[in-house]
Parts: sequence; C-alpha cells; structure tokens
Amino acid sequence: MLDKRNMSYRALPLPHHVSRSVADALHHAEAFRDYMSKRHSIREFSDKPVPREVIEHCLMTAGSAPSGANHQPWFFAAISDPAMKARIREEAEIEEQKFYERGIEDEWIKALEPIGTDANKPHLTTAPWLIVVFAQRWGEFEDGTRYKNYYVPESVGIATGFLLAALHNAGLSTLTHTPNPMKFLNGALNRPASEKPTMIITVGHAAEDATVPEVAKYKKPLDQISEFF
Repeated sequence: MLDKRNMSYRALPLPHHVSRSVADALHHAEAFRDYMSKRHSIREFSDKPVPREVIEHCLMTAGSAPSGANHQPWFFAAISDPAMKARIREEAEIEEQKFYERGIEDEWIKALEPIGTDANKPHLTTAPWLIVVFAQRWGEFEDGTRYKNYYVPESVGIATGFLLAALHNAGLSTLTHTPNPMKFLNGALNRPASEKPTMIITVGHAAEDATVPEVAKYKKPLDQISEFF
C-alpha cells in the first residue's frame, strides 16, 4: 500500500505506449466499434460456470481506469456464493416491488415499459457471478484518519465502463441493475459506511433462449450524440 501522506511528484518515462499509423488507427477504431456493438444487456442467463480467474482479470482492467488524484475510489464485490446471491436477490426484489407499487414515478415506469422489466429478478441467482460496484466517498489511513476522494462518481463511472468492456471482451454477457435504495448491499457484503453501492452487474453466459427488447437495438446516430468543432 502506498503511503498517501508522504507522496510527491516524480516523473517516469511513458511505459507501454501504443502508437498507430492513421490507417491502423482507423482499422482498430472500426473493429472495436463493431465488436462493442455486439454487446447487449440481457435478462436470461444460463448457469454455465465462469472461472474466477476471468473475473479477476476483468476487475484488474477496471482498476486500471483513470481517477481523480489517482485515488481509485472504487471497490468491486464479486459474488458466486449461491446463498449470498439469493439474499441479494430477495432484498433487491423487495425494493423493486416497492418501486413498482408506489407508482410515484409514473413517467419513469412508462419509460421502462418497452424494456420489459418488472420486480422479478431471477438473473440474480441464475447467473454465476454478481459484481456489486461501490463508490468510496472517502478513504482512510491505517490509523483511521480520513482523506478526501475526488471526482468519485466520474471515476467510478469510468471504471465501470472499463469493466463492462472487459467482460464483453471475455465473451460474457452482462446486465446492470440499480435497485433503489441499495443500502442493503453494505450490510449484505459487510462494506463500510464510506462506500456507496452504485449498481449490481449480473455476469455470465446468455441462455439459449435469451432475448433483447426491440427498442434496445436503437442507438442514436453520431450526429445526435456528438458535434465537431
């Protein structure tokens, strides 16, 4: 563990730098775009096992993401234990049922209709892995003294994107799930009050009869998501 109290700036030569020609850059950009376009959020998973080593490498990729002041304010709880997955599913479905019954967010519920979701989350126990993403709102030195983390939501969002891309690159399917509230995950996984759960990622292989909502295939064209100056 680095001693964050006594760190100072020291420059190192740029390691492992990748440089491509214009033609090579275009080829790799197009190939990566095409590959990522094959990533889909699914809700029907098989129970086919996924080796822990695969998950470990994907988490290491997530951990390489940039972060505010390089504090790396994230924690990933990877769960394969059936009893723990069952507990998370039970508590998540309780919160989801409350959400659908309240009806106070009618516009939100209507927006979810084309996705086909409801309060039942069987994927949380069928898939071999759940990864719960936590955002560390502050860190602590070994003596318990707190230190501030910076740009926490942005940093955790980038790391989560890295993780989803890494899991897809490993040939795995995923689903991001955000029951609200999610505080029950701190208790279920024994995580400290400094950490805020941001999502549950279901990870595994798609079931043979897996489907995706038709609306999910619509992606905004380039001219609607970008502008060049």
